[in-house]
Amino acid sequence: MAYHPRLIVLDEPFGGLDPLVRDELIEALLERATEATIFISSHDLAEIESFASHVGYMSQGRLQFSEEMGSLAARFREVEVTLEAPRSMPAEMPNSWLQIESAGVVVRFVESEFDERRTREHIRRVFGDTREVDFRSMTLRKIFLAMARKGAEV
Repeated sequence: MAYHPRLIVLDEPFGGLDPLVRDELIEALLERATEATIFISSHDLAEIESFASHVGYMSQGRLQFSEEMGSLAARFREVEVTLEAPRSMPAEMPNSWLQIESAGVVVRFVESEFDERRTREHIRRVFGDTREVDFRSMTLRKIFLAMARKGAEV
């Protein structure tokens, strides 16, 4: 990293590195982040999540989204709804709900456009009264898997 480029492009830079060398590489990249744009293509999502400021997701050669990590983390949630009684799933669900699963009185899905008030309104409209609704933050890996599974359904 002696040379000071404005753009650094790395493809799977963490593969095969021991933890010490991996940390040194990340530290060197972070030192350059103020003077360069660093583009990393990687399947090592835990590493990316630990230091990336922006993330993009490509599927079949198309950019599906590109946004700040904070924004991405804020708009995805795992949702678990506990109904008052078992019921059949309605045919119409919001487009922002991914991976919808139900078992007995529990319905689980990924909300890809999370806004607590709006999401609660959608849940109320779709299911009526509920016993409990739980929202959980998602890791970058879980977000990636939800998007990949959505793409496989299409």
